[in-house]
Amino acid sequence: EVQLQASGGGLVQAGGSLRLSCAASGFTLDDYSIGWFRQVPGKEREGISCINSSHGSRYYLDSVKDRFTISSDNAKNTVYLQMNSLKPEDSAVYYCAAEIAYNRACHRERAWYNYWGQGTQVTVSS
Repeated sequence: EVQLQASGGGLVQAGGSLRLSCAASGFTLDDYSIGWFRQVPGKEREGISCINSSHGSRYYLDSVKDRFTISSDNAKNTVYLQMNSLKPEDSAVYYCAAEIAYNRACHRERAWYNYWGQGTQVTVSS
């Protein structure tokens, strides 16, 4: 059974850092793209970053580029999202998702993703 477990959210002051983890089970990261999405109430869930380790591709939403870094530890079957220089507008529920995609560029659009983890809340205070 494919499962994704997102963790690492919390409350942080503006300018601070958090590292989100997405632990995968039931599949190996080599065969999937992993995406990170976030959602605030009343807005669409937006794709902010993704990675496909077999293809080597990464994507970042412009607003998080140079602040967020996505990485994959295939030995631990876990994808991380290091978030630095956090801003209040980064506050959201963050989700990770998996797309069946061996050696393909990852996608930012949520429609591509087959499996979703539960969200983890990130709150950035000003």
